[in-house]
Amino acid sequence: MRNLILGGARSGKSALAERLAAASGGEVTYIATAQANDEEMAARIAHHRASRPAHWQSVEEPLALAAALRRHARADRCLLVDCLTLWLSNLLRHDDEGRFAQERDALLEVLPTLQGQVLLVSNEVGLGIVPMGALTRRFVDEAGRLHQALAERCERVLFVAAGLPLVIKGNLA
Repeated sequence: MRNLILGGARSGKSALAERLAAASGGEVTYIATAQANDEEMAARIAHHRASRPAHWQSVEEPLALAAALRRHARADRCLLVDCLTLWLSNLLRHDDEGRFAQERDALLEVLPTLQGQVLLVSNEVGLGIVPMGALTRRFVDEAGRLHQALAERCERVLFVAAGLPLVIKGNLA
């Protein structure tokens, strides 16, 4: 089953994804997209690493997400990707020769073919005002388009606020 878990910053979306992964009954592979570009982000990454169960496999992949998913998916495995908006930010920052479009299209193509459970965590950034800068506007636009395309391909879509999941598509059972 493919799951898209959306929410704002500190909404509880990652905690929900981790609970769902732990309850999946399969091996868990955590695919992290963050890059430690400064001390504060390095501290966040260290905190996340320390809080994950030791028996979960961790994979760090800031750009080639579709390839990582293809490589690690198995019928008895749960893949947890945290998070798509960091992945999107990484790609837009390195968008040479259309890499963003290639990686986005590869993700959308591979997702329906993956075995096992897939949990995709992403920040919903389209609920506020239209940003002033061109790159920030592109980020918000691309995130919105990506979420819509992923929601079409996922059996379950959840929105998390204040740690509480709201089922948008599918069911929580």
